Formats: sequence, C-alpha cells, structure tokens
Amino acid sequence: MVSPDNILMYLVPEQERRVREIFAKLSQRGFPTQNQTPHITLTFAPTMQGCVVKRAAEILPPLLPAELHRVGTVVFGTKSKQTIAWLLEASDELEAAARELNRLNPDGRGDRWIPHLTMGLRVPRGLVSSYIQALDEVTSPHFKVLKSEKVGFWSPKAQKFIDF
Repeated sequence: MVSPDNILMYLVPEQERRVREIFAKLSQRGFPTQNQTPHITLTFAPTMQGCVVKRAAEILPPLLPAELHRVGTVVFGTKSKQTIAWLLEASDELEAAARELNRLNPDGRGDRWIPHLTMGLRVPRGLVSSYIQALDEVTSPHFKVLKSEKVGFWSPKAQKFIDF
C-alpha cells in the first residue's frame, strides 16, 4: 500500500531528535518500532491536487514558526491495530489554514482538522493502555510545546519533499 501525499509540518531538529529518543525508549521496552519522521499532517490525499499544494504554499509560510501545544493523548482506529498520538492545539490562524486546505482538497475531511503528532503506529489493540502508560513514563512532563519552522508537500510515490 502506497502512503498518501501530504501537506505537513516538520518539528524543529532538536524536537525531532527528542521524539525519536522517545520512540527508541518505547522500542527498548518491547513495543513496535516507530520509523516515521515526526510530523504534523495538515491534509492528505492519494494524489494531492495541484491547487491544494499551490494554496498551501501561499497561506502556510507566513504562519511559521508555529507552536502547537500538547493537550492530551488520543487513540485512532477501530481495528486490531491502533494509532496513538499526542493531541495538539494550534493557533486560530493555523487551524483556519488547515481547515481551508481540507475544504479545498477533494479527498480532505471537509471543514475538519485534528492536529496531532503520531507517537505509535500499528500498536496492537491489547497493548494500547500499556503503550500510553510507557509513553507517559518516557516523556518529560515539560515537553509541552512543539515547534515547526518547516512546512511543505511530501509525495511518498516520488520520494520528494517540496519545502514552502
């Protein structure tokens, strides 16, 4: 299965390193290894329309640097494997931009956006509660604000990132 195209934000390098350290600590505890680059998705589609990429390039760069606040932990999924993420709160301006991009994207979620940073992909349902507990144990309680200075378009099919 090919991953979808994404408009996304990357964390500043120091915070990406910290998240990767958390992934490593969770893996050392026997949880599924997380290989994804930490990012915040604004919208995605099997193939992103050019008009969405163009609009994203217009409205997102002025919103950087962006700060998103970690406000909780959420679980996504209804099958045997779950996704565990930090729920984030964005500025009103970033929220409005993400909602606009999702409305413009024919494969988007309409006027919705749930800002989050995935901390666990494909976690077996039976491990979810222990994964969340371990995530809390290995994460500093002071790591509450995530920062992004880089936003762009990622195409997994082309293995190409276009920085806005």
